[in-house]
Amino acid sequence: MLVQKVAARFPGSVTFVSENFGASKLADQLGVKGYPAVFVDGVLVAAPRDFGYFGEKEGTGRYAPWRNAANQARFEADLSRMIQLILAGRKDALKAEQARTTEAAEVIETLPQLSLTDLAGHPLAMADLSGRIVIVEFWATWCVPCRSTLGWLGELKQKYGDKIAVLALAVESPEGEVRSIAGSLDPGLHWAITDTRTAQAFGDITAVPTMFLFDRTGRMARVFYGAPPDLHAEAGELLDKLAHDAGGTLSPR
Repeated sequence: MLVQKVAARFPGSVTFVSENFGASKLADQLGVKGYPAVFVDGVLVAAPRDFGYFGEKEGTGRYAPWRNAANQARFEADLSRMIQLILAGRKDALKAEQARTTEAAEVIETLPQLSLTDLAGHPLAMADLSGRIVIVEFWATWCVPCRSTLGWLGELKQKYGDKIAVLALAVESPEGEVRSIAGSLDPGLHWAITDTRTAQAFGDITAVPTMFLFDRTGRMARVFYGAPPDLHAEAGELLDKLAHDAGGTLSPR
């Protein structure tokens, strides 16, 4: 990881810490609604949008497309410079500047309109989702934590039946591999390969797994980033409440 590589250049002065997104107080405080995000002593260095989003060809973020070696070198240089400024006592000035310029990322409130076709060639019609709790899981074939969640989502589908609809949307993944994984898991899920338009409709998908949970009215109940140890338990508890609530709605957290 490049962040660790840069931190190692400042032995005794810089310690690298990795957090699950849902447990990051800094991300919540600064309104960062996704990941990856990089902070140095409480100062935001890079937000998810800086790295671009899945499906982007040219990239609009400072370091997008991320796979470009020049963009990674630019990120290393920016991170090193930020560390040096903070070590030089510029932290308060940097935080003050950030407070003036940081804008909270847009958070979607309702299930976006979809225009995708599933792996069987059928359109994902909004009418088929109406009146159901909808789970949208963005995943990738190269994402190891995604596999267990996809299997767990299949179990949820069997448990709740037509009360829920599960959309498993693959990003940046070869179609053959997507079909292979989908074929080995629950056919009751709606399997599809996402596109840039869909990623943008969900507020720009910058990393996987990312899971959205919408109530029966189409209102977003919660979005789960990453794969923390308590993901299935926490999401399952919320889903159970939505499924058994008379109105099928819950105020977002």
